[in-house]
Amino acid sequence: MIRFFLSTALALCALASVAQAQAPDPQNTLVIELKTGKVLIKLRPDLAPKHVARAQQLAKQGFYNGLKFHRVIDGFMAQTGDPQGTGAGGSSLPDLPAEFTREAYKRGSVGAARTSDPNSANSQFFICYDGCRPLTGQYTLWGEVVEGMEHVDKIARGEPPARPDVMVKVYLLSDAKK
Repeated sequence: MIRFFLSTALALCALASVAQAQAPDPQNTLVIELKTGKVLIKLRPDLAPKHVARAQQLAKQGFYNGLKFHRVIDGFMAQTGDPQGTGAGGSSLPDLPAEFTREAYKRGSVGAARTSDPNSANSQFFICYDGCRPLTGQYTLWGEVVEGMEHVDKIARGEPPARPDVMVKVYLLSDAKK
């Protein structure tokens, strides 16, 4: 009987530590509210500290609220972050230097959109569906969807979409109750 209770207690402790290890870091979790629900993005300052700092800064300023998904390619990615809604705009902040890594792009990866100049990323970003693997080492990877990818899957397709979806509200999880 004692052996049973010890086994159960150890199992519960193991589950608690796993749950705690998987809990999101509120300072490094970006929340995007879409019309269909919330998307949580784990920010990766270990891969791209300057890009993560920019996303955090713009989210805190409310910059992304209401911006369109202006380029959404089925089976590839959904792009947003341009206040003009055309893919040609950005924030008033200076462009960022590339922070390329060997971390592979996959479904749910979040990367910095840019022009042909690798050091031209500013505020625009994309969320990968599939087919983004060739972008590895070519575009800065700064986050990954950890919850709500089913909502990203529902974003209207097109270049631009006939009726573009918008990011209703974007904020850091640490700012959710403020």
